[in-house]
Amino acid sequence: MEGTHKDKGKGVMEAENSGTELTALVVDDDKFCRMIHQTLLNRVGVKNQAVENGKEAVEIHNGGQSFDLILMDRDMPVMDGIEATKILRSMEIRSTIIGVSSCPIAQIREFMEAGLDDYYMKPLTVDMLVAILDRFNS
Repeated sequence: MEGTHKDKGKGVMEAENSGTELTALVVDDDKFCRMIHQTLLNRVGVKNQAVENGKEAVEIHNGGQSFDLILMDRDMPVMDGIEATKILRSMEIRSTIIGVSSCPIAQIREFMEAGLDDYYMKPLTVDMLVAILDRFNS
């Protein structure tokens, strides 16, 4: 990644003040990780909500909601992140979907091939989130 942390922070501020409010969906069965990711999103001004599994993520989109960003865990009960990502992509959901998990490197490829835009180890940090949000400023 090029640029300094200061530059990245500026990008987030531009996103906050651009008049377009970014929205995010956090999909994770781990309550602690959901809380961390929602807190980080709130801190940088991204409106967000959370669900506990991939099935709920698919259902929320079937209900007509859409998000700019989806933070998707891989291993969840009911429906995992791989299946949920494949279904969302087959529904022509064009949100940026970021895999956020602690799976072994060997399993990352399968997750990416499901339709992810990128992958980060969880939990996210402020710097990781800023790097993700910078995509919306380009």
